[in-house]
Amino acid sequence: MRKYFITGLLILVPLAITLWVLNLIIGTMDQSLLLLPERWRPEALIGFSIPGLGSILTLLIIFLTGVIAGNFIGRQVLTLWEAVLTRIPVVSSIYSSVKQVSDTLLSSSGNAFRKAVLVEYPRAGSWTIAFVTGAPGGDVRNHLQGDYVSIYVPTTPNPTSGFFLMVPRADTIELNMNVDEALKYIVSMGVVAPEPSEAKLVLAKDAAATDR
Repeated sequence: MRKYFITGLLILVPLAITLWVLNLIIGTMDQSLLLLPERWRPEALIGFSIPGLGSILTLLIIFLTGVIAGNFIGRQVLTLWEAVLTRIPVVSSIYSSVKQVSDTLLSSSGNAFRKAVLVEYPRAGSWTIAFVTGAPGGDVRNHLQGDYVSIYVPTTPNPTSGFFLMVPRADTIELNMNVDEALKYIVSMGVVAPEPSEAKLVLAKDAAATDR
């Protein structure tokens, strides 16, 4: 009986968590319906709410914003809007910081979270997976001798929190796995290990043959 109970948990727990996360995301995005006049909302038009309708509206707003910002007039309006925000105390510091982070993480030309590495943390002999986010800049670079890299060490099982470190590049080992595989490995606390690729298997066989 215990075997069947555990099997049921292994099937239902991931499904329940997935549905809970989706419900949270859709519920949050549905709040965009509050932007519409009250007489245009589903409750007023048909008498009941439609789950997910706000999500469609949110995605549409994001898409249209990208389309508008992609042309010449949109870019000029965006430049003017950012110039206004940067002159407002408190708002300017928050907006600038968030924009720099989002540009780094979401931009296709950015280098953040493009490479997974192995580092010794939090002590020598203890290893963890980290992500290269760039190189030290500003005045920090003047105080570091040698080739350093900036890395982000995520926590488990919640990778959205973690630690920012600057370490010598020589102290990192580049991993032959993509960011998605590394994140899955971290979130699962090492349970879901990345599958070895064909190239890795060939290299392992060559190394074994050389040793013989």
